[in-house]
Amino acid sequence: MNLINEEITHNVFGEGNIVEHEESFITVDFNKNLKRFVYPDAFENFITLNNRSMAESLEKVFVERKAEEKILEKKRKEEKAIQVLEQQRREILKNHKIHESSQIVFWLDQERQSDVFTDWEVSTGSIQSGKNKGLPNPVTRLRPNSAGVLTVRTPDQKETERTIRGLFMVDDTFTGSIGEDGLVPTHPKYRIQLTEEEAEKMLFWNYYKNKNYPDRTSWNSGTFRYFDNIWTAQILQDIIALKADEEQIKEAEEFMDYFCKLNAIDINNIPEAEGALR
Repeated sequence: MNLINEEITHNVFGEGNIVEHEESFITVDFNKNLKRFVYPDAFENFITLNNRSMAESLEKVFVERKAEEKILEKKRKEEKAIQVLEQQRREILKNHKIHESSQIVFWLDQERQSDVFTDWEVSTGSIQSGKNKGLPNPVTRLRPNSAGVLTVRTPDQKETERTIRGLFMVDDTFTGSIGEDGLVPTHPKYRIQLTEEEAEKMLFWNYYKNKNYPDRTSWNSGTFRYFDNIWTAQILQDIIALKADEEQIKEAEEFMDYFCKLNAIDINNIPEAEGALR
């Protein structure tokens, strides 16, 4: 909007003419007395355009500007909130010594298999005996660096046929304390679901090995068990190689980058899997 030669009224200096209009300033001639003002702020505080049509047009500029400022302010607040959460996450990791087996593997029952990939809610199960019977099973090793590996095995399958159906990262603000619902909080971004065909190529026991009984392949009871960090990296590496869809490959690569960073794993030096079936 070009305001040169427009007549104005100033609250103190009275009538004047705009003789110069830059991007952020205007210069007004008050009877040979030149004054410089910030544009457009001056029009909101102490200068009025005498031309009513121009004044209305300028008012629209103010409305648009305020709307843009609200959007920017909202964005700044959101970015600040993200920074606060990131700082909290860093503090959690800083104060948490990474356990070499701080990942978790779940055995999904048949009832949960149908909807776990919709709501991404996974329970640790409940304590079966003692004074804490009925309370959620604690998961003391889990922190934001932890991933959850989701496995399935039907009653008619051998244990060696247990497959990996998906993975998720634990939420980046999780402190290790499970709530009354017993649900592990999952990260909203880092989640992977495998198709049945893909899962058939991802056998759990290709990665997991009981260090005391390396040839044993048994999961007698329990909803979950802990899992080595490097084994999870091996799974992610194989999923990237398995996927064909470019977008899914990208998502798996981002998952792996995030996982390896939080677990101090050299992404370029991951050994081959040596599970019980290898």
